[in-house]
Amino acid sequence: MNVLVVEPGMAPYEKEVNGLKEMQATVGGLITVIYPYEEQVAIVSNDESILEGMPFNRSVEGGYGGIFGTFFVCGLGEEDFCSLPPEQMERFKKKFHQAEILVGAKGNTPITLKVDPRPATPPEQPKRPPKTPGR
Repeated sequence: MNVLVVEPGMAPYEKEVNGLKEMQATVGGLITVIYPYEEQVAIVSNDESILEGMPFNRSVEGGYGGIFGTFFVCGLGEEDFCSLPPEQMERFKKKFHQAEILVGAKGNTPITLKVDPRPATPPEQPKRPPKTPGR
């Protein structure tokens, strides 16, 4: 299934994730799921992210507070997760585009600073010509 991966401090990106093992690998451990929106989407994250000392990632409205560690957004099918439809993919890319720095909390509401994200993939390095053997 095609999902939107959101890593702390980075721009969101699309990734193909299939099966429980790949879901766990994406979030770095056991998964937990929240359903903060009325639309048919889920946020899948690491169930032990705070215990494992993972960095703050993004805040989620509706009383959910914030998410620590990497998470992904996927669609919801009849009985399982499914690919995020293209229109939702674009909407959630925009929603989670800015990275957040946690500066405090008021109850369950995180207080954050929104900052420009790092690119999801490092820029390609210019290719250097091969070295010629010494004489």
